[in-house]
Amino acid sequence: MKKEEKDLDSFKKALARKEKLVALLAPSFIADFDYPLIIYQLRARGFDKIVELTFGAKMINREYHKILKEQKDKLFISSVCPGVVETIRNKYPQYRKNLIPVLSPMTATAKICRKLYPKHKLVFISPCQFKKIETNQSEYVDFAIDYNELRKLFEENKEEINKKIKILKKKKTNKIGFDKFYNDYTKIYPLAGGLSKTAHLKQVLNPGEEVKIDGILEVEKFLQNPDKKVRFIDVTFCKGGCLGGPCVLNKNLPDKRKRLMKYLNYSKKEKIEENKKGLIRKAEGINFSKVY
Repeated sequence: MKKEEKDLDSFKKALARKEKLVALLAPSFIADFDYPLIIYQLRARGFDKIVELTFGAKMINREYHKILKEQKDKLFISSVCPGVVETIRNKYPQYRKNLIPVLSPMTATAKICRKLYPKHKLVFISPCQFKKIETNQSEYVDFAIDYNELRKLFEENKEEINKKIKILKKKKTNKIGFDKFYNDYTKIYPLAGGLSKTAHLKQVLNPGEEVKIDGILEVEKFLQNPDKKVRFIDVTFCKGGCLGGPCVLNKNLPDKRKRLMKYLNYSKKEKIEENKKGLIRKAEGINFSKVY
């Protein structure tokens, strides 16, 4: 049995035992799933808490901003995409020192959740297999399932899930949205260049010092012949960013972008309780640095 199959089997056993689980949901979910329906589906399937990686992304952005402001004499490569990190480790080890020494949004969010939900197990829901590699290397995330596996979980228990959703909707509780760490503007993180667009880097980088590259072949082309003027490259392994992840069923990139922007605009109108917001003080004392 492959390791990922063992992980999926262990996760299903944890569900069957009704262990307390936190779903860590990548914002790229909107490419394939509807919001807020997916919140109801996850609760009906047995998740106790549901958080989005957007607050972790916000905290990571702050670290990037600080590093790029303080260290002006070095090329930095974004390290949020494990596909890029693994490629550099295996094919371009001379660039390991250039990977920005900060956790990914997934691990950052998991580290925050460990503090808030110490008795829960954390399940990352992923658009790609590289995130599973990152999960296996992380001490903070217990399981990782991809969007294909999530769809199967919903289909296998469709009737039961629909019944539970009806009950949840009748109760009219405040369980529609995410439980904690709500953040709206970093919902565009799955877009190619989403990090750069949300980290306020224009304040610390001059024109021409930043490049956004999506697609590993283009990333490698840059690494083989880097522009010496560039101080920061915002890179993703997949074309289209995480919206182009291999476990995303929807292959229509313009449609996925449209769905993401619609989700962003919807979220800006949501009334979010104060205790659910992604406030910086909630991450006080947590170290987000990492050596690659």
